[in-house]
Amino acid sequence: MSTHSRRHFLTAAIAGAAGTPALVLATEKAPVKKDDVFTEPERELLVVNDVDVIVCGAGPAGVSAAITAARVGARVRLFEWRGCLGGVWTAGLLGYLLDFDQPGFAKELKGRLEKSGIRRGTSQKSICYEPEGMKLLLEEMCVEAGVKFQLHTRVAAAYREGRQLTTIVTESKSGREAWRAPVFIDTTGDGDLGALAGCAWEIGEAKDCPCQPMSLNALIVVKDAAALKEFTHAADPSKQDGIAKDRLLEAIKSTGHFPSYSKPTLWQVRDNLMLVMMNHEYGTKPFDAAAVTEATVRARAEMNKIINGLRKLGGPWEGVQLAATAEQIGVRDGRRIAGRYTVSKDDVANGARHEDAVVRPTFSVDIHALSADMNKTTAYHNAGIKTKPYDIPLRALIAKDVDGLMMAGRCISGDFIAHASYRVTGNATRMGEAAGVVAALAATSQRQPHEVTWDEAKAKLEALGSKA
Repeated sequence: MSTHSRRHFLTAAIAGAAGTPALVLATEKAPVKKDDVFTEPERELLVVNDVDVIVCGAGPAGVSAAITAARVGARVRLFEWRGCLGGVWTAGLLGYLLDFDQPGFAKELKGRLEKSGIRRGTSQKSICYEPEGMKLLLEEMCVEAGVKFQLHTRVAAAYREGRQLTTIVTESKSGREAWRAPVFIDTTGDGDLGALAGCAWEIGEAKDCPCQPMSLNALIVVKDAAALKEFTHAADPSKQDGIAKDRLLEAIKSTGHFPSYSKPTLWQVRDNLMLVMMNHEYGTKPFDAAAVTEATVRARAEMNKIINGLRKLGGPWEGVQLAATAEQIGVRDGRRIAGRYTVSKDDVANGARHEDAVVRPTFSVDIHALSADMNKTTAYHNAGIKTKPYDIPLRALIAKDVDGLMMAGRCISGDFIAHASYRVTGNATRMGEAAGVVAALAATSQRQPHEVTWDEAKAKLEALGSKA
């Protein structure tokens, strides 16, 4: 049962002699006239202070971090702004897991997907699954682990005492609520918590981008999936997958439309239910709500245009219907929060090794076209870098500028090129595990995350694996 602090939380000032908390806005605001400023009235919020670790963002990294921290023995709270757990896996209708030949949580999840009958194919690295089934599975896993999770709740502010992150404020239908914990984990994907807490960050090739495009995935229903085999990406990696994409592109072009993503991809989810990724939205920052709204509207319109055009072709496309577009447009490029180590393109090219390695990614550098013109000639490229399996150290998951804060997933500390490799969800889950176990050990022993050795954390993860 939640316990509330007897001290009221004042948004203007919540600390005494220990230091002055500072609310750091995610973006700098241009100077404005006094008449254009509204001063929000000061108010008091009760503080909930009943857990050891707070995880913000319940995507692949967030659920693995929360579940792992709880299994280690920490009391954990998980916040998610969407209406389900899983992030891009579920709300984003990703449908395809990459670089997933990983131990620990990834291996367990593959087994559970298989047992539940919602996985297709036998590959260990690339997996097709049913997004709706994934929602239920992740909820079951969080309940089993004892994670307290709350949906429809977004982190809105972060407060520090000196360097120490102590309190966050969330917004939801319940209003503004304040929460405290010894350790926080940013798994928002876009680095929202780190930015609010005052961490330095980067995005794209430069702070004004250009950044990788967004894509709005969708589920479609077809009359006969077997008739679309030549257009369909295999459940297991296949040399024919590139040909399938090219044939799908030609089919779309024959309707009179050149898609904003020139490597459109079609997967079979189950029976005649299929999943498509066919669009790009260029130059949109994920923390600009107005821009994301415009991108989503354009993407949804294009998806309808493509599917309606294919249906008019008849033949294998007869009766094809757009069943659902994703709740959230898929984001490739968000903030990368400054950590105690920055994963670089040299690490990827040279196969870097670290004693505190938490995951060894193998996925290629995957940079999607940065503009519509580039898309017409090259949908994606690897910047001339051939990936050698490389280590991501624990230090890249620990914030440099703020204490008590870790990151996992695509918002960890890395450069643009390295991020284009490690951003896929197989690596995110392994990072989530690492952040979860370190955060739990730190919080329950009154240490900072950077004071926990990876050998100690790894021993805990191995002990969990032996009990699985």
